[in-house]
Amino acid sequence: MMAAGLIDGWVEALLALVLVTGAFIVSRRDLHSLVFAYTIQSLFLVFIALLLYLAHPSEVLLSIALLTLSSKVLLIPYTIKRIQKQIKISRDVEFHYISPTGSLFVTILLFLFVYYSFSGVIGGLFTADKISYTGAVFGVSLMLMGMLVTFSRKKVITKIIGYLTMENGVLLFGLFLTELPLIIEVLIIIDLIIMVLLVTILAAGMDSTMEEFHNRLHIFRRED
Repeated sequence: MMAAGLIDGWVEALLALVLVTGAFIVSRRDLHSLVFAYTIQSLFLVFIALLLYLAHPSEVLLSIALLTLSSKVLLIPYTIKRIQKQIKISRDVEFHYISPTGSLFVTILLFLFVYYSFSGVIGGLFTADKISYTGAVFGVSLMLMGMLVTFSRKKVITKIIGYLTMENGVLLFGLFLTELPLIIEVLIIIDLIIMVLLVTILAAGMDSTMEEFHNRLHIFRRED
């Protein structure tokens, strides 16, 4: 079995890489790159869960790693790529309210805010377990990054990636702060798959912004 210090070092490195992929998703316009970054981010979460399993053997951690690999690394990215080919969009060039550079700046501020907020609220709970504190901070930061994507992007398909990033943050937070029950993770994954399937059904409107898609719905309302 690997030494605890070595595992913590690998986990910290993977946490840093997860945050890098989050910043990449926040700032990039190319949809292929966004899907790739989400896939790699999910793969990092698989490795984190496996390392935590090595440190603290638990069937829940192992199951979460396998479910994350099958759904977030394989199934969901594959489905999004299929949708992307149908709508023939490669870039989301328009941002709401904030530019890519501004998004990166806001991301840094959000991370610092979460870090110092947690140090005053729950930092004392992790005096002997700094890796759990770091993981919780990174998880909440990743959730806020995903929320920033949904707030700042115009294309519906890009907003979907933002929601998926938020869910990765929830999973990361649960891995460190509390033991995420397997049934909750299964339900979350089912919700994500259903959401992607619904997006597939609505693919005719996914080549538009949210405002344009709403206008299409208004046309059907007026016909009624």
